[in-house]
Amino acid sequence: MFGVYLSHPQVNIDPAVPVPNWGLSEIGRIRAERAAAAPWVGAIRRIIASDETKAVETARIFAAAAGVPVEIVEGMGENDRSAMGFLPPPEFEKAADWFFAHPDDSFHGWERAVDAQTRIVSAVKAALAGWPVDRPVVFIGHGGVGTLLKCWLRGLPISRTQDQKGGGGNLFAFRLDDLALMADWTPMEDWAGPDVSG
Repeated sequence: MFGVYLSHPQVNIDPAVPVPNWGLSEIGRIRAERAAAAPWVGAIRRIIASDETKAVETARIFAAAAGVPVEIVEGMGENDRSAMGFLPPPEFEKAADWFFAHPDDSFHGWERAVDAQTRIVSAVKAALAGWPVDRPVVFIGHGGVGTLLKCWLRGLPISRTQDQKGGGGNLFAFRLDDLALMADWTPMEDWAGPDVSG
């Protein structure tokens, strides 16, 4: 069976509010509700989210559709960028490029990419330890650490070439038995579910 990593969709950006407390925008909520109506969501037996507001709000939408509770798991948060505070989108994109290009170094006090990767991989492995591989799981979090997880799943060096396109609200899927990637980043409302033909 399959696991899914899903990045939260669009948020209300407010420089006066700490980034972890940003909630979903109306567009983000509509996208999440549309994605949660897909048939594959009914197969989900477990939903695990980071503790940041936007991830929890997304998780609750999917949990309501799947009929399962939301589990909040430490270690799944986005890379810690609190040392710099809010960056306008153009500056943030440049900073993110640097973050992925220099995984062993800190961008002005940001958590290093290698450390964020170790953290998200450890959280996912701990959540799956002892979990039956025939019971689908969804992890809901953030694009940056999701990309770091995807690099690890594919056995690739940390690189932004593996990042989602077009912002948040995307997912990738992997097999639970061997953690092999089944589907690359895809807009969450476009994914039809796992291809189990092979």
